[in-house]
Amino acid sequence: MPSSLSVAPRLPLYFTESRYEFLRLLRARTYTLVTVGFPLMFYMLFGVVNSHPSANPLTVSRYLLATYTIFGLVGTSLFGIGATLANERALGWLEIKRASPMPPSAYLVAKLLTAFAFAFIVYGLLLTTALTLGHVHLSAHEMLRLAGVVAIGVLPFTSLGLLLALCVPPQAAVGVINLIYLPMSFCSGLWMPIDTLPHWLQSIAPLWPSYHLAQIALNGIGFPTNGSFGVHLAALALFTCIMLSAAIFVFRRSSARS
Repeated sequence: MPSSLSVAPRLPLYFTESRYEFLRLLRARTYTLVTVGFPLMFYMLFGVVNSHPSANPLTVSRYLLATYTIFGLVGTSLFGIGATLANERALGWLEIKRASPMPPSAYLVAKLLTAFAFAFIVYGLLLTTALTLGHVHLSAHEMLRLAGVVAIGVLPFTSLGLLLALCVPPQAAVGVINLIYLPMSFCSGLWMPIDTLPHWLQSIAPLWPSYHLAQIALNGIGFPTNGSFGVHLAALALFTCIMLSAAIFVFRRSSARS
């Protein structure tokens, strides 16, 4: 007798799980405030306030549009996967999901797609603010380039979030994520141009994945950057592989113990 898993069509299950995961996080005020509100608030304070009509397209507001988009993307990925998955692991929600006829992969795919959705919401809000209040002028091609950066940038940080969710105690998940998220953003040049930081911070900036993603984003809208697109993309791919491999190792080890 065929199981309900093999009979039920997979795509509607993935869609339903993703839909409810998105709505759940959308209604979580703390999550939306951190992931959507903070990048928009910071851009209003520093991007819009420092904006002015200029013949030079390389303005502060243009720079911060790219970097705060990355800042928001990292937040949606780390908190959307790391914090929520850690809390659900503590509540025993993973065991309930495993016992259900839903494909196991649908649970993680739903969280990944939700992180993508919130990342594009952040980008859309920042782009609208930059175009209307920040005196930023972007071509359609440049807007699509930034959208492409958002698309490729979610996976590395959701991979990091997955590893943190498996390693960090649930009660400490938010604090540990902030201890990584905020210093990483500052040292990567997401809050101010990288060349304004102390020299020793500039020298270690390439260690952060957010630095490489920011360099790709800035290059896509006309800013001179350090290193080539291929080097930055390879660094992000390597980081993703390391995080996923470590997460798989930790998961298998914990499963073997239980």
